[in-house]
Amino acid sequence: MILYHGSNVIVSEPKLIEQNRFLDFGFGFYTTTNKKQAIGFADKVTKRRKSGEKVVSIYEIDEVQAFEKCSVLYFDSANEAWLDFVSDQRSGNYTGESYDFIFGPVANDDVYTTFTLYSAGVLTKEQTLEALKIKKLYNQLVLTTEKALSCLKFIGTIPQEELE
Repeated sequence: MILYHGSNVIVSEPKLIEQNRFLDFGFGFYTTTNKKQAIGFADKVTKRRKSGEKVVSIYEIDEVQAFEKCSVLYFDSANEAWLDFVSDQRSGNYTGESYDFIFGPVANDDVYTTFTLYSAGVLTKEQTLEALKIKKLYNQLVLTTEKALSCLKFIGTIPQEELE
């Protein structure tokens, strides 16, 4: 499996760095199988940090081997379990089991408003899940432990001309 990570710097040796905010799947190193999504994230990070340049690092992972030796939480869609998990992570209230890998849809900017309305109690769980069905949700694979990171192999970056 090929994975991408968008940033404002090359990340040839991924590290687990404490976050200053609560993210969809909690603490970890975020990757995606979607090149377009990684490019968009690199653009966002570069603008937010006002330094560096758009960079998308590319990794390879033998998912069969990695997922056999590590624990994996897998969400195949934006379903009720995913919504509960992401809501708990984003609010800092998750107290469940820990996993080496977490895979599933991204609650990205396209669904931010829907998610905010749900978190504020304006939308019910059912209304939120219905609204998410019409959104194009990309995926993310988050590596949350050193054991998971040891499965990644850095293979390079996307050429600059492809990032424009």
